[in-house]
Amino acid sequence: MSVITLKGIGSYAPPKILNNQDFEKIIDTSDEWIVTRSGIHFRHVALPDQATSDLAFEASKVALEQAQLDPKDLDLIIVGTSSPDMFFPSTACLLAEKLSAPNPMAFDVQAGCSGFLYALSTAEQFLRNGTYRNALVLGADTITRFTDYTDRSTCFLFGDGAGAFVLEKQEKGEEFILDFLNGTDPTGTGKLLMPAGGSKRPACTESIQAHEHFLKMNGKEIFKFAVRISEVLINELLKRNHLKSSDIAWYAFHQANIRIIEAASERLNITVDQTILTIDHFGNTSSATVPMSMHEYAKQGKLKKGDLVIMVVFGAGLTYSAALVRWPL
Repeated sequence: MSVITLKGIGSYAPPKILNNQDFEKIIDTSDEWIVTRSGIHFRHVALPDQATSDLAFEASKVALEQAQLDPKDLDLIIVGTSSPDMFFPSTACLLAEKLSAPNPMAFDVQAGCSGFLYALSTAEQFLRNGTYRNALVLGADTITRFTDYTDRSTCFLFGDGAGAFVLEKQEKGEEFILDFLNGTDPTGTGKLLMPAGGSKRPACTESIQAHEHFLKMNGKEIFKFAVRISEVLINELLKRNHLKSSDIAWYAFHQANIRIIEAASERLNITVDQTILTIDHFGNTSSATVPMSMHEYAKQGKLKKGDLVIMVVFGAGLTYSAALVRWPL
């Protein structure tokens, strides 16, 4: 029986850094206030000439090198993103061009901050049914391009970055993806959105003056949703796979806010040393938070071969996703 394995992982954070002291100069805030409410000390921000596909390209190179896979052998490229270079062509197609990958199926998945796990779940189906063999899956966002730096409640939360997984279908070996849960709560569509720029409200003088091309978020409602859905998803994965919370080596939460992670962990009896945390120096990189965090912990040797890991995310939609994996590298 064939299996799907993880062959390579990579990430990229732009060189420009925005620290909390920088925000003290533009809004009424302080380093202490930001750290207390978010856990963030600094975040990386894309350079003026960097687009999402550029960040994705850098992360992909690292993952492909580890996988020892030539881009010409890629059958499938999926990019989870909420900040594509442009409406079309897709960021995945632009990435294929940068990689000189000759003829992969390439497309984007837009599921807010859940984009990476939605993309991973989609890629799994193509590999599982035998359509393709090698897949490059990314979460990549330059979300700061759509951050309103006059909104003191949200502007300090976000950073830019990309993370990449290379998956391969093999005839034998250990299975990487053990279980998935995906879903959407459409009653929350108005709680996190960018009002203008699409077909409903194309760009115009009024929409620009009203700051409608920036993200808008109901922070309190997102907090409640995030804690609740994280608890539901993790409990269901544990139940379905006959596991206890202590059986999981690492919980990779979406790095949206330290208080969300702490609240969900407390409800689930998850210890601090089981929790992957990178929000302090990356901030919320939207769909990139989980793959970037996983790569960072892998580089540090904290992820061990055979570790059970639960990744859990949530985002605009309101979308949500969780995956149980066995670390193979």
